[in-house]
Amino acid sequence: MKKAQIYIWLGALAVGVGIGLLRIEAVDSIMNFIATVYTRLFRLLAVPTIVLAVITTLASLGGGKDMGKMFKTALTYTLLTTFAAAAVALCYYLLIAPGNLPPSAIGAEAENVEPVAFSYADHILSVIPDNVVRPLLEGNVLALLLMCFAVGIAISKMPESRPKEIVMNGLSGLQELLFILIRWLIAILPIGIVAFAAQLIAEVGAGVMFDSLGKYVAVIIAGNCTQFFIVLPLFLLLSGLNPVKTLSGMMPAVLMALFTKSSAATLPVTMENAEQRVKVNPKVARFVLPICTTINMNGCAAFILATSLFVMQNNGMELSIPTMILWVFISVLSAVGNAGVPMGCYFLTLSLMSGIGANVGIMGIILPIYTIIDMVETAENVWSDSCVCAITNRRLKPKAS
Repeated sequence: MKKAQIYIWLGALAVGVGIGLLRIEAVDSIMNFIATVYTRLFRLLAVPTIVLAVITTLASLGGGKDMGKMFKTALTYTLLTTFAAAAVALCYYLLIAPGNLPPSAIGAEAENVEPVAFSYADHILSVIPDNVVRPLLEGNVLALLLMCFAVGIAISKMPESRPKEIVMNGLSGLQELLFILIRWLIAILPIGIVAFAAQLIAEVGAGVMFDSLGKYVAVIIAGNCTQFFIVLPLFLLLSGLNPVKTLSGMMPAVLMALFTKSSAATLPVTMENAEQRVKVNPKVARFVLPICTTINMNGCAAFILATSLFVMQNNGMELSIPTMILWVFISVLSAVGNAGVPMGCYFLTLSLMSGIGANVGIMGIILPIYTIIDMVETAENVWSDSCVCAITNRRLKPKAS
């Protein structure tokens, strides 16, 4: 059944590419509508998935040793893989060496972007919720995680009693209901894959890619592909896991991430694949994956580094080796603290460049091709989340059972 599902997904992908190549405006509009519907449905389930997964896992684990070791292991591999992604991007930037764009082109696109006032204090304040409803309505994942940690640990500290049993049964029942809805969506996802693929081909055909930024795009794509196919599998091998088997199990989630361009929207599928196909302990999957979706941003780190260097270079700023290494650290810290919003990496990079006084007109040139970059980044982020989850499960297997 697993192989059959993959074949169906790949067949849907091929059909979608064929439809996109037809270049029929009415058909493209229909495909765009279907793709939007699927994305909205998965985002609808993403927030309750995060809330219930974290609360129920913490309520069962408490704040004891198991939870601490699980979080420490996940955080360690998140930082290691994110540093690796930024370092790989730096190596490709030095190797490919993108040239400068014509000043006239940068000036012409300056009107497409607006400088953003960036404040880490404001970002931290936005994470601290001031009411229960707002983070749910805004999809503020970091604020939700903060509340879920508090509620989950508080439930675990409740004395064993009828009220605690009622609360736990209610949360578990809602979680099972949620997974049934997720499975229904996955069952009809081939229709969505057709629409996503057709939408992508239509965007590319409309001139999303162009030659003037070829080397810059090559840096990001090559860095992401190296991280995806070489670096992350090495992490798995060093932990005694089979990369091919793990990727095969997580392929539906990776493919969905590629098309939806949202790790959060893909989270329900990622969790279902980790538990059902890779056989990760549900306690590990439901604790690690929501956290990784928020802080494990390999693709974002690579984008921030390459784009920042490219913008600074085009602004005539000196790019010495110490400066580049410094920006590796800045990219990693920024990626880990990035808010889980659409185009979050793009706006975060724009903020960083505004903060150092760079002319951000070049970001207007990057914007039309960001759709393609965002797809590759998100697929890598979900694959990295899956790897960190699988490694954490492997490291803590005796404790997580």
